[in-house]
Amino acid sequence: MNIADLRKSYEKAELSESASHGDPLKQFDQWLTEAISSEVPEPNAMTVATVGSDLRPSTRIVLIKGFDEHGIVWYTNYASRKGRELAGNPFAALQFHWVELERVVRIEGVVEKVSEEESDAYFKSRPLDSRIGAWASPQSEVIESRTVLVTNAAKYGAQFLLQPPRPPHWGGYRLKPERWEFWQGRKSRLHDRLRYTSQADGGWLRERLAP
Repeated sequence: MNIADLRKSYEKAELSESASHGDPLKQFDQWLTEAISSEVPEPNAMTVATVGSDLRPSTRIVLIKGFDEHGIVWYTNYASRKGRELAGNPFAALQFHWVELERVVRIEGVVEKVSEEESDAYFKSRPLDSRIGAWASPQSEVIESRTVLVTNAAKYGAQFLLQPPRPPHWGGYRLKPERWEFWQGRKSRLHDRLRYTSQADGGWLRERLAP
C-alpha cells in the first residue's frame, strides 16, 4: 500500500458564515456538544503544542476539563516538559480533531495557571488511583523501569491512604484564546475555514481562509 494514494472525500457538512456563531466560544460549545452526542472516540481529547527555550515545538494529547469565557482548562504536572516550556514561554496552541465529523478546531493564546482553589477542587474529584498517580509519576523524567512507578504508587498509597493531597507540582492551566479556527472538511479539498481573531474592544473578527 502506498500511503500517498490514501484519500478521503469530505462530504458530511459545511460551515458558512450565516450558519455559524459570531462568538467563537458558542461555536466551540456547539461543535463539542455535537461531538459528544455523536459518540466520537474521546471527544474531549486535544493536542497541546508548546515551544521550549531551544525554539523547538512539542505536542502531546491531554483532556479538556472545562471552558468558559475565561479560557480552556486542563490539568497536568507542572514539572513535566510542557510545564517547563510554558514557564519559559506562556504561549501555546490547542487542536481538537473529530475525525468522524470531519472537523478540526484550532485555538491559540496565552496560558496561565488556574488558582490553587480550582486545582484543589478538581484534584479531589479525581479517582483515587489517579490522585496517587499524580504523586507516583515524575512526569517526563527518565526512569529505570516501570517498577519505579509501581513502587512509588505503593509508597504514596500507604502514606496517604484514601486522602492524598494535591501535589504542589500538579495543577491546572488555562489558555486564554486570542485566535480560533474552525475547519470543516468539504468535497474536492475546498474545505471551509473560519478564523476568529480577538479585537481590542473585546469582540471577534471573523474571516474566511482559503483551504
